Amino acid sequence: MSIYDERPWLALYGDQPADYEIEHRNALEMFEAGLAAHPDQPALAYFDGSVTRRQLDEMSDALASALLAAGFGRGDRLAVYLQNVPQFVIAQVATWKAGGIMVSINPMSRARELRHLLQDSGAKVLVCLEQLYASVAADVVPDSEVEMVLTTSELDFQTRNDQRLFKGIERQSFDATTDFLELIEQHRGRIPPPVELAPDDVAFLTYTSGTTGAPKGAMNTHRNVVFTAQVYRDWMKQADSPEPSVLGLAPLFHITGLIGHVALSLLTPMPLVLTYRFEPQVMLDAIREHRPTFTIGAITAFTALLNAPGFAKDDFSSFDVVYSGGAPISPAAERRFFEATGRQVHNAYGLTETTSPMTVTPLHTPSPVDPASGALSVGVPAPNTIVRIQADDGQDLPLGEVGEIVAEGPQVVAGYWRKPEETAASLPGGALKSGDVGFMTPEGWVFIVDRKKDMINAAGYKVWPREVEDVLAEHPAVLESAVVGVPDEYRGETVKAYVSLRPGATATPEELIAHCKERMAAYKYPRQLELVDELPKTVTGKILRRELREQAARTAAR
Repeated sequence: MSIYDERPWLALYGDQPADYEIEHRNALEMFEAGLAAHPDQPALAYFDGSVTRRQLDEMSDALASALLAAGFGRGDRLAVYLQNVPQFVIAQVATWKAGGIMVSINPMSRARELRHLLQDSGAKVLVCLEQLYASVAADVVPDSEVEMVLTTSELDFQTRNDQRLFKGIERQSFDATTDFLELIEQHRGRIPPPVELAPDDVAFLTYTSGTTGAPKGAMNTHRNVVFTAQVYRDWMKQADSPEPSVLGLAPLFHITGLIGHVALSLLTPMPLVLTYRFEPQVMLDAIREHRPTFTIGAITAFTALLNAPGFAKDDFSSFDVVYSGGAPISPAAERRFFEATGRQVHNAYGLTETTSPMTVTPLHTPSPVDPASGALSVGVPAPNTIVRIQADDGQDLPLGEVGEIVAEGPQVVAGYWRKPEETAASLPGGALKSGDVGFMTPEGWVFIVDRKKDMINAAGYKVWPREVEDVLAEHPAVLESAVVGVPDEYRGETVKAYVSLRPGATATPEELIAHCKERMAAYKYPRQLELVDELPKTVTGKILRRELREQAARTAAR
């Protein structure tokens, strides 16, 4: 037996059980339990509007009935191409009631990306914002298997029409589409026949970011969804708050939003506060108005809130618990967050393929810092979960040694949609090979060193970008940084940093390079440093090193 099978991290669990009994067979039963407990509680808050659980049930019944009448059947796919709007959750629950699989699509996807996702998933129905249909989807749908397009507006379910988000947006109608709310009204009062969803049935397809090729559809099962929703509720003590509510900080299409916002809201149950998309001032206003008790989001989003004009410490006083995932947190960022809010931001780590968290920081326990690299721990393996550190040959490494992070547990997906070869390569025996490099301490704390593909080879020396980025974060003028390897005639590859500065702060590239040089081995500090206004990011706030590497390569080729 390997040391990892002995789960040394359990000593850090406190009053948490080592394993959870999964309460519901599927995510629809999870929703129905919350509905029965609090039918008239708000399920969704959207600016000055709200949707109760009873209303969510009635609208999703009507939509599911309409889908079934149109020929949508068990196992069929419905794609949502939406921002953080109530229609997202209505469509999700309706899809399950119709026995289908939801496909969540990034609303920032353009035509080429949308075409691939629709074709790969084989979606029969597309639920789409009107402006996204007009600008993108109308030209793409004819190339797909989509038979029905339901268009809808971000202006629905509210009357405030905040011009910071909705300026210039008008309602539109199209001959080739059906209005989402009109279809619901046409079928209001109809109840779909009961559907039997097994734990291993796929609840939704979530597509990987495609950093190493075309995006792949991870098959998140109902067991995956229900289990990880329980991790959020029970590990993070969300059922203990007298009036819990969750702030929709992350985009709902992303696995963090799907589980840490929507699934948690359905299970607990607790209201979910939505603001269409992330805009710092609007988000702060929503916090002040709704006083949420929990959220999880990328550290870049929290940084934007702290730097927004008018931010005050009291803005976060309603939060019992705050977690961050999706992007690494430096010790300096954690410290700044605590100083600004009086709240600890807890680390969590997971992937699309682990249906959100595989490791979580114990509640109200500071994450330790690795003295060698300065990295902050991403927590300990979640209940029911085994995390291993393995060598390239798949053998477990001793505690403390660096290797690939591999996870197994009820949150790991069944595989990639219609991709058996990729499934066999990344999920051998059902355990996920994460592609992340890290190590585990004897106590069970997990540390991520970096992504395998992001390692820089400078004259034979390995340089992990995160270590350089964490050192840059210690400089008071630095807001964010990203470090990549760039071609170098002498070293083969050398270290380049892209840095954005805090509002009003000043620093020269030479000053920042010297800051790193004083604190790092000679082969690690950046030889090149470029100041930029903003770093390229995904919609979830993860910095896109790939784009910066490509940019550096184009510059070098001139």
